[in-house]
Amino acid sequence: MKNGIARSPLFYVGDKYKLVRDIRTHLPKDIHRLIEPFVGGGSVMMNVTAESYLLNDIDSYVIGIHRMLATYIGHEIDFYNELYAIVDLYGLSLSYLHDVVPQDMKKAYPKTYYAKFNKDGYLQMKADFIAGGQSDMIRLYLLLIYGFNHMLRFNGKGQFNLPVGNVDFNQNVHDALNDYFNLLAQKQVIWYNEDFRQFLGVIQYQANDLVYLDPPYLITFSEYNKLWNEDTERDLLAMLDDLNDRGVRFAISNVTHYRGRINHLFLQWSEHYHIHSIKSNYISFNDNSIKQFREVLVTNYE
Repeated sequence: MKNGIARSPLFYVGDKYKLVRDIRTHLPKDIHRLIEPFVGGGSVMMNVTAESYLLNDIDSYVIGIHRMLATYIGHEIDFYNELYAIVDLYGLSLSYLHDVVPQDMKKAYPKTYYAKFNKDGYLQMKADFIAGGQSDMIRLYLLLIYGFNHMLRFNGKGQFNLPVGNVDFNQNVHDALNDYFNLLAQKQVIWYNEDFRQFLGVIQYQANDLVYLDPPYLITFSEYNKLWNEDTERDLLAMLDDLNDRGVRFAISNVTHYRGRINHLFLQWSEHYHIHSIKSNYISFNDNSIKQFREVLVTNYE
């Protein structure tokens, strides 16, 4: 944990790890339940204190990884033994424990030697994961760790199709996993895998609940945003208006300006609430470059 902030072991590009310190300064201190309909990698819930947590994501694989990791809380040695056995099976690099990449490969490919070394093993692990029905969450987690930009990406047939990345299981990955296990051991968490409308629509809200939302951004570009459009944005904003009418506190992150685009729908809606600017840069899933943009946190409380 660096500077008191824990990073999700899912390492989402664009997650809230670098922003959560700023975000949580605008969150209430007395949170009964933290309710997240778009939990993603979990960076916010890991770094926000509440009595309990209701955590949802529509991506069944994301929730599958979280649930798998949660089963190893208190049995972390078993998890690492299983994980390292799979790493060994496929001959992948594991710089956290030892350096197995040949020096001549490092000299020949100084910037991409992990990708060169891990490619064949990664492709075999990916093929085995698909052939096994894509239900092995430890293998999926390793595909994420060794995959390009730490993404979960599937093709039109629903098959995992991310290429190998120039990364490996290093000290940062191990530290993030340990932080996750340690923090989740202290939290009362229930995981859900539902559409946000269904998830938010059936909760019996209680005093001092907080709904924190980090939905797909309407005007940015990523795999995660492909299922999001103006209709889903309107549905979400209408549900937030309803929560406000019922006295339920919420805080929502969003991007209002990005590369000349403006989210007029969200901006007009947010005028009725409290807008807090969040300093950040956006890392594109497509070219990994930093794009200046304006991110905000909108709350219905002071």
